[in-house]
Amino acid sequence: MGNRPWSARTRSAPEPLLPPGHRPYRVRVTTTALTLSAGELLLRPWRADDLPALLAAHDDPAMRRWLATRLSGAEEARAWLEAQREGWASGRRFGFAVTDPGAEESLVGNVVLKLTGPDRQSAEAGYWTTAAARGRGVASLSLGALTDWAFTASAVSPGDGLRRIELFHRVDNDASCRVAEKSGYALAEVVPPCPPPHPLDGHRHVRHAGAVSAAGARRAGSAGTAGGPATPRRCGDSAAPSR
Repeated sequence: MGNRPWSARTRSAPEPLLPPGHRPYRVRVTTTALTLSAGELLLRPWRADDLPALLAAHDDPAMRRWLATRLSGAEEARAWLEAQREGWASGRRFGFAVTDPGAEESLVGNVVLKLTGPDRQSAEAGYWTTAAARGRGVASLSLGALTDWAFTASAVSPGDGLRRIELFHRVDNDASCRVAEKSGYALAEVVPPCPPPHPLDGHRHVRHAGAVSAAGARRAGSAGTAGGPATPRRCGDSAAPSR
């Protein structure tokens, strides 16, 4: 199949990932691994042979600006990939490589769900996209697929199921704020700086089970979890973000 216009091999104008009215998310379980479909994208667990693409993704100033974990060499990348494998094995962290089957399964991003409570009813989501794939809705599609799967997957939270997912980003990361809103994660509070790892304020967004996505989420300093003002927090409080 031909390369998509926004693959790593070309800089020409990209095309939309979804036709109008198309439902983007579909879950498929194979005999070897769980995969999620998000429009024309495929989400699958990370593999050892993803190392070169992973290093190439991290060789990007924007990635290094926003991410707390920055990979600078093959040894660090191998350790990161092993952490993803161990996360799946423990049933506490579910990391997906986001790939584009229409461009030879090239890597276009990462999305992860991390359980944060002993009752398995709360979790934190995170994501990034490669430089060549930005601006085409990869982050919102991937986050939406992950969120839909997380709220329905018994492997994530058996019994009563997952009840809430949080998402953190730096206050000056407007693009991540837009992704959160589009995916139904409402702004809950402003998190103060916690240097050295988090030198600036952050935003904590929350999506509850059963909440609508896209237009149902509202951003603003006026939008909290219950419709009130966003709540400030002191550095060092128990629910500090892992941005």
